[in-house]
Amino acid sequence: MIFKIAHIILLASVKYVFMMPYARLIGLNYTQALISVLIGGIGGFLFFYYLSGWFIKKVKIAEPFLCWFVPQFLKRRYAAFCEKQTKRRSIKKVFSKKNRFIARLKRSYGFWGIIFTTPVLLTIPLGAFLVKKYYSKRRHVISYMIISITAWAVILTTAIQIFPNLF
Repeated sequence: MIFKIAHIILLASVKYVFMMPYARLIGLNYTQALISVLIGGIGGFLFFYYLSGWFIKKVKIAEPFLCWFVPQFLKRRYAAFCEKQTKRRSIKKVFSKKNRFIARLKRSYGFWGIIFTTPVLLTIPLGAFLVKKYYSKRRHVISYMIISITAWAVILTTAIQIFPNLF
């Protein structure tokens, strides 16, 4: 039983929305599933939030020096990055579908959109990174995200309790 709870905690720290039905599927009761998913979601957010802050600082410090140590075959592939660092001129960015989605989400819904969609649409690590990168100066960021994770846990567990055959 302890292995199942630890398994749910680790998985909920990465992909939150699927863990409540999965916890019920592997045999955890309602309270065990709810508590393990909450611990995993909140713990995962806190871990990735502070890890993102450390990572953002290190990349910002190391960015000008990366081109000195990059092997030649990678310099050809990432020539635009090295030119940007040496010449300090802007280069046209290439957006993927995921980057467009994140930019549209940030532009349209902003802080609250990231807070509400992180447990369900985005993953916990991606939401923690976006909040740390763009909104870390805001007050109560961590408490808003914890409230969002808890609210989604209540919504998902209620939906599973009401419609057990749907999940």
